[in-house]
Amino acid sequence: MLELLKTHFGYDAFLPMQEEVIGAVMAGQDCFVLMPTGGGKSLCYQLPAMALPGLTLVVSPLIALMKDQVDALEANGLPAAFINSTQTPDELRRVVRRIRSGEIKLLYVAPERVIEPMFADFLQTLDVSLVAIDEAHCVSEWGHEFRPAYRELANLRRVCPASPVIALTATATERVRADILSQLGLRQPGTYISSFNRPNLTYSVIPKENDLSGLLSVLGRHRGESAIIYCGSRKATEDMAQALSERGFVAEAYHAGLEAEDRRKIQDRFIRDQTPIVAATIAFGMGINKPDVRLVVHHDLPKSIESYYQETGRAGRDGLPSECVLYFSYGGKSRQEFFINQIEDDAERERARERLDQVISLCSLSSCRRKFVLEYLGEAWADQDCAGCDNCLQPREKYDATEIVQKVLSAVIRTGERFGAAHVIGVLRGSRGERILKQGHDQLSVYGIAASHSQNELRDLVEDLKREGFVSVGEGEYPTLAVTPRGREFLKNRETLMLSRRVAREERADTKGRRIRGDDGAYDAGLYNELAALRRAIADQRGIPAFMIFGNRTLQDMARKMPRTPAEFSRVSGVGRAKLEDLGEPFLDCINSYAKEHGMPETGSGDSRKSGNDRRAAEPSARADGHSYHETGRIISGGVSLEEAAATRGLSPQTILGHIERLVESGIPVEWAHLLPHLQRRAAIETVLEILSDNPLRPVFEELGGEYSYDEIRLVRLARRYPPQQGSRSSEEGERPDPRSMMGRRG
Repeated sequence: MLELLKTHFGYDAFLPMQEEVIGAVMAGQDCFVLMPTGGGKSLCYQLPAMALPGLTLVVSPLIALMKDQVDALEANGLPAAFINSTQTPDELRRVVRRIRSGEIKLLYVAPERVIEPMFADFLQTLDVSLVAIDEAHCVSEWGHEFRPAYRELANLRRVCPASPVIALTATATERVRADILSQLGLRQPGTYISSFNRPNLTYSVIPKENDLSGLLSVLGRHRGESAIIYCGSRKATEDMAQALSERGFVAEAYHAGLEAEDRRKIQDRFIRDQTPIVAATIAFGMGINKPDVRLVVHHDLPKSIESYYQETGRAGRDGLPSECVLYFSYGGKSRQEFFINQIEDDAERERARERLDQVISLCSLSSCRRKFVLEYLGEAWADQDCAGCDNCLQPREKYDATEIVQKVLSAVIRTGERFGAAHVIGVLRGSRGERILKQGHDQLSVYGIAASHSQNELRDLVEDLKREGFVSVGEGEYPTLAVTPRGREFLKNRETLMLSRRVAREERADTKGRRIRGDDGAYDAGLYNELAALRRAIADQRGIPAFMIFGNRTLQDMARKMPRTPAEFSRVSGVGRAKLEDLGEPFLDCINSYAKEHGMPETGSGDSRKSGNDRRAAEPSARADGHSYHETGRIISGGVSLEEAAATRGLSPQTILGHIERLVESGIPVEWAHLLPHLQRRAAIETVLEILSDNPLRPVFEELGGEYSYDEIRLVRLARRYPPQQGSRSSEEGERPDPRSMMGRRG
């Protein structure tokens, strides 16, 4: 298994628990596997698939991602295929022939397909060695992404009685786990539960204000990196995307109201790094298999802790530092309560209320948020300081809360202990709300006595008083506040009360953006950027996401070890045999050219830290504005061609073009208009780009009949997104080609 692991995936050792699970699968045992996102669940069935004699059937709800999953497996030398509703009859027949011939080892299907009688008959003609049920929490109605078709998967036992079943998920409470085991009918399963903790993620909850300034600051820390902003409604996603676009960010809205083709294009642009920011509803969910999302924002409240964990889990799947920000306001709670009250089923309505209460508790915490989430999911967490959430990272201070607490408790009593927190706070702040005026509460002595405090401050204080036992909350649809005997004793005795609060934002250290460094050591930032540009160029030409070429951690390891030979390159983490043969040459050329340019030894030691050169340590988000990029910009601005700049720098033209793209996207001045094709050629490329969209490039290249180079297409695409300050150098004038005449060249 270790040999297969290195050959196909390029890793020398298993992640925690993988080896035990794989051993159980190979022994024919049913398994239930709970591992956090990024923990290596997929490998637990993908690797056995290569050693088992027959077919591994993978049941997955991710129809939108099946092609990407299969492409990634084939890039690692694993023969895989999918069957879903997007295929034509001819495509389906070709896949079936490959399956029957034994060529395919992994077959991905949706649960709705599996339960069809015709497909069940087809399975019974095959040698199915293993059944893997991914995202198994979808089987439980107690879970947050219930799929009815999953409830019928137990029928696979009848169809494939001898095949072991492995059920995998990243999110499941104890109740959901028990439901999964029961519904799927697993036979004496081995149960493997890993820690839910994602140490590379930093969590924070921020009071939600009316303006975008706070969010813009957060996005500014991640400019050029991938981010998802979850919003509570379709309109909110559109408003958010528009507001960000007006402020210079590249952002798009995604929700279920869009046409399927539009959703697919937005998703593709995000996965392929064309659109860094997507403002989305939860419709932008499990279909996102992108490892390098650096930021997940909840601009509105998530529906449950499970949803929050699942959605934040889309950040940092590559294990590199990433940030999760939740904006909280009690107005958001009221909106959620309104929708919950529309639920007709009493039991479901009560479950929804319980889930919302847990989310509010998370937002109101003054202690470790990571500890709260992990313990909710059933994992004991002894540490009180995780060093990775705002409450643990940001200092708190004790303050004398006696006076403001007296005001709040008095307001609860004066309004008759018949109203909720929102009404009491409105009275304290001097609101002219209709209900307050109708009740005559604007005539009370407590009316307006806390006008200097914000609504969020008072809300937080009410939550503190609940925890301290000074107020209680009545049961029912509209919970009311009442002062407890302890609270009345406090008022009677005029006690002093000290509470804690965060240090004011402007007074505390800026720790929200803190990055958790890994143990791998420093790497050369300049080389990393060169490798990233090469990766992007190859991915564009092949029409696949950049991470399918190599992940960020693999590029960092290259920039750390700086291999110079194929043997050394094979020792880079994430480089297997298939990728060594396919990609070794261009990446080694890039590394050796960079080493030569910077006067490094001609033969590599296998670790750049031993070279004696000044290593430039880089954070994982190393930007493309280092010395090497600026040098390219200076040369290109002198009016030379790509080829001349490449010869001057000892790099490939594609790498030089990658530098230009990074410089332009980062807003760094560079004069590059002279590189664009002549007007007529440019117009032809633009026409096809408009029809086929900007990405991937391979269909554009093919539609143009191979008469235009990838470099020309990349330059025109860049100009469409970031028009150069100077005009094209084209000396030819020509009419813009008719789009209809451009189509159909492939056939």
